[in-house]
Amino acid sequence: MPGSLKNNFLTLSRRQFISFLSSLALAQALPECEWLKDRPISIAAHTWPGYEPLFLARDKNWLNSEQVRLLETTSATESLQALTEGKADGAALTLDEVLKARATGLPVSVAMIFDISAGADMLIARSGIKTLADLKGRRIGFERGAVGELILTEVLHTAALTREDVKLLTVNIDEHRGVWDRNEVDAIATYEPVASQLLNKDGVKLFDSRQMANTIVDVLAIHNNVLDYSHRNAISHLISVHFKTLDYLNRNPQDAAYRMSKHLGLPAADVLSALKGLILPDTENNYHWLDGPSPELLVCARKLSNIMVKSELIKQDASLTSLIRADFLPTEFLIN
Repeated sequence: MPGSLKNNFLTLSRRQFISFLSSLALAQALPECEWLKDRPISIAAHTWPGYEPLFLARDKNWLNSEQVRLLETTSATESLQALTEGKADGAALTLDEVLKARATGLPVSVAMIFDISAGADMLIARSGIKTLADLKGRRIGFERGAVGELILTEVLHTAALTREDVKLLTVNIDEHRGVWDRNEVDAIATYEPVASQLLNKDGVKLFDSRQMANTIVDVLAIHNNVLDYSHRNAISHLISVHFKTLDYLNRNPQDAAYRMSKHLGLPAADVLSALKGLILPDTENNYHWLDGPSPELLVCARKLSNIMVKSELIKQDASLTSLIRADFLPTEFLIN
C-alpha cells in the first residue's frame, strides 16, 4: 500500500473508531433495540445529470428503499427547503448552496462529491444577443438562492455590468422552459437538462461553468443530526451505490444514457452530451476532494466563500469548521 494511502486509511479508521465510541456512549442510555436498529434516511434531489446515478440506481433496484428514500423535488430551492424543514435528512446541493445554508445556521456537512460542473451550467440568450455586453437593459432570468445566482454574478462581472443595468426575474428551474417559451426573458441562467432543451429552441450559449473552474461543485449534504452511528449503514449504502452506478455508467454509457433519458427528458444522445459538461469523481477522487490534511473541497470552499462575500451572496466568510465528513466514503479503495 502506498504510504499516503496507508496514512489516509489509518486516519479514517481512527475517525470511525472515535465516532463509534461516541455513539456507543450515547446508546448506553437507550434501549438496546433502539440504538442497534439501522435507521433509514431521506435524500432530496432534483433533476440534474450529476444526480442521475441516484435515480438510475433506484430504477435498477440497487438502492435499498428500507435504507434510503429519494425525495424528488423540482429545484435546488425546494430540496434545501425540505432539508431546512426536516422533511429530508440530506440533499443534493451545490457547494455555494451549502455555504449559504450553513450561514443561516443550518448544521449540514458534505459527505460526498457528485460532480464538478465543467460546462453544464450556463447562461443562454436569444439568438439576437451576441455578447455579454449586449445584455444591458435585457431581461435575465435566474433562480434566487441557488447556483443561478452565482452564474448571474459572474456573468455581470465579466460583462462589466451591474444588477441595475439589467432587468432581473426570479425563476425556479421548473419554470425555465415556460418563461423561455412565453418570451418573458431575453436570457436565462440555467443548467442541464433544461439547457439542452433551450439550445434546441434557438438559444445561444454566452457563458458556461468552464469559465468558473472548480467553483460549481455538487455535493451530498447531510444534516449533522443524522451523521451518527445509527444512520451509518444507510449513508454508507447510499454512497456505495452511487459509485456502483457511476462505474456502470462508465462501462455501459449507451445503455445508461438510454435508461436516464426518460427521467431527464432528453434523447439518449443528448444525455451523453450533457454528461460531457461534468466531471464525475470516483471513490479515489472523492478522497482527494474530501480527505487528507488539505482537502480540495476546503480550498474550493474558501475561494467560493470569498466570491460570495464580494458578491453579497453572504454577509461574511462562511465557517468551514466540520464542513467535511469523509468517513462515510467506501474504505475498499484504501485497502486494495
